[in-house]
Amino acid sequence: MSANPASAAPEADQPTGSGSGSRIPRIPFWAQIVAGLVLGVLLGWLARSQDLGWLVTTLDEIGSLFVQLLKLAVAPLVFFAILVSITNLRQVNNAARLATRTLLWFMITSLIAVAIGLAIGLITNPGSGTGLTPKDGALSETKGSWIDFLTGIVPDNVITPFTELNVLQIVFMAAVAGIAALKLGEKAKPILTLSQSVLELLQKALWWVIRLAPIGTVGLIGYAIADYGWDLIGKYATFTADVYIGCALVMFGVYPLLLATVAKVSPLQFFKGAWPAIQLAFVSRSSVGTMPVTQKVTERLGVPKEYASFAVPFGATTKMDGCAAIYPALAAIFIAQIFDVQLGIGDYLLIAFVSVIGSAATAGLTGATVMLTLTLSTLGLPLEGVGLLMAIDPILDMMRTATNVAGQALVPVIVAAREKILDHDAYNSASASPIDSFGDTDRDEVRDAEPKSAVPVTA
Repeated sequence: MSANPASAAPEADQPTGSGSGSRIPRIPFWAQIVAGLVLGVLLGWLARSQDLGWLVTTLDEIGSLFVQLLKLAVAPLVFFAILVSITNLRQVNNAARLATRTLLWFMITSLIAVAIGLAIGLITNPGSGTGLTPKDGALSETKGSWIDFLTGIVPDNVITPFTELNVLQIVFMAAVAGIAALKLGEKAKPILTLSQSVLELLQKALWWVIRLAPIGTVGLIGYAIADYGWDLIGKYATFTADVYIGCALVMFGVYPLLLATVAKVSPLQFFKGAWPAIQLAFVSRSSVGTMPVTQKVTERLGVPKEYASFAVPFGATTKMDGCAAIYPALAAIFIAQIFDVQLGIGDYLLIAFVSVIGSAATAGLTGATVMLTLTLSTLGLPLEGVGLLMAIDPILDMMRTATNVAGQALVPVIVAAREKILDHDAYNSASASPIDSFGDTDRDEVRDAEPKSAVPVTA
């Protein structure tokens, strides 16, 4: 609720008049998402059962346009978010300690997630009895190797990473620019002012895209059903169930346990506050696209803004429990069974190592192909196995990304609680308010309250 009526959007949640006339109630964002899911499934089933080519094309165009709009903001958003977040760290006491603790917890939770993925895969044998053969696979056009990963961090020029959407290289350049700005001090203030303004502009534009998520959901889900069909999904039933169960165990089992025992806060309250980001991640399949929402819910859960503005963008590009831990562990076992390759204890340790160290390769975009090919190439498994999983990838990516984003909000809460900088009153009062309120009213209030300086000063 805004104290300044002028800062509220025209469609604000509160009525603008005192008085007369009925007002159509706003539909909660989560209800819009659910409606989009249901409508998408129905339209997808109708398009497939009635062989309506025009409807399949329409659904594909709607879903693709939504993802394209998200990706349009990814490159500049990542660059300016990382740059600004690094410079904001100087406002936090023990910044180096916080950054180290954040990275450590990223690694700990990733290791737990990959262990769960491996355990589920070894118990269920997802590649057995599917009817799939090596001939069903196709060589992936996207490949990942440790040489490519390490040499690919440093770009050849400053333009290509943005045009080719190489997020890892963008993160590298942003980190260098942020550290250089810290070293320059006051001399860098003009560029930081510009960076802060551009970041706010990008976030505002992205909010408009986020509000289209229910429509995008119709297209994404509808096309998945129309194109793949239930019979194809049935061939991957065990593998699909494994991914969803593994992600659910991490998100609703491991995370609550860590919150209760390590952070000593209410797990239920965490999910209540973080739910807007989790549900958007499920639909958008993009950690980076969800990043503004993730940062806002993290702040509303009591994490100091200066720290959250570092931890969340950093996590959105490197913290991938779903895409980079559970999924590649299960996928490696699945592909090994299809190609009749025996994996040993050393291979499982390699999977864990790749998941913990190489997760930045996923880059917070839809899909986890690079991370999967990195894992397969490390194990010496055929890259044709990637083609086996591409058909089912959008269905899997929804749950994977939701798990990613939940983890990206979780770690700052744990670190803040351990470092005794978590606002427990804010945490306990956080609510799952509509995402709309983050985009206009809340942000305008924050901007009005902040100094008009590019480098915010601690109050």
